Amino acid sequence: MTTPRDLLITALDVTPDRPLERGDMALALAGAELIDLLTAQAVGLDGEDIVPGHRPETTDRLLDEAESSLVRRAPYETVEEWLWRRGRGLSAEYLADLESAGQLTRRPRRWRFFQSGQLVLADTPDRHAAAERRESDEPVLAALTEALGVRSERSGESATVDDAVATVLAAVNDALTELEAVRQRRAIEEAAFDNVWRGE
Repeated sequence: MTTPRDLLITALDVTPDRPLERGDMALALAGAELIDLLTAQAVGLDGEDIVPGHRPETTDRLLDEAESSLVRRAPYETVEEWLWRRGRGLSAEYLADLESAGQLTRRPRRWRFFQSGQLVLADTPDRHAAAERRESDEPVLAALTEALGVRSERSGESATVDDAVATVLAAVNDALTELEAVRQRRAIEEAAFDNVWRGE
């Protein structure tokens, strides 16, 4: 399993501290992909720039897609640019992929006129492996789930990661903060518009 898959399974398996938005998950998944590519030496970081490395052979279709989408000539993409570009629609892609692999099933609805049911995790070895990784307090998964507000059993001690991974994790946190600020600004603008519309 890859870090993005473990992250999504964990997010579906554990109650989040706040409602989980698809945009948040997409940014975190893009960050998780980049960390896996760093680990495979498919990329390196030159400051904030993502510099392609060798092309690793993986057995994961979405990670292969991520690697093949890298900007391979200067000026290279920054980590922040990667998160926003690669993250677009990524939650839906991973959910569909987990469902097609039998990791997710649809709980049937009580009424026939509902075409599909709620997606729930199947009891699979991959689900157990993700749970073991979470429970072991593995630093990357712990940091990503914490950024998403997913409850963690972390001991409170900050685990050590290398500088490149730390750069990606910081960029994910910054992007999530920026996205939340955009949501709040839109909510304020919509509330102000509603007040004007009602003549308040």
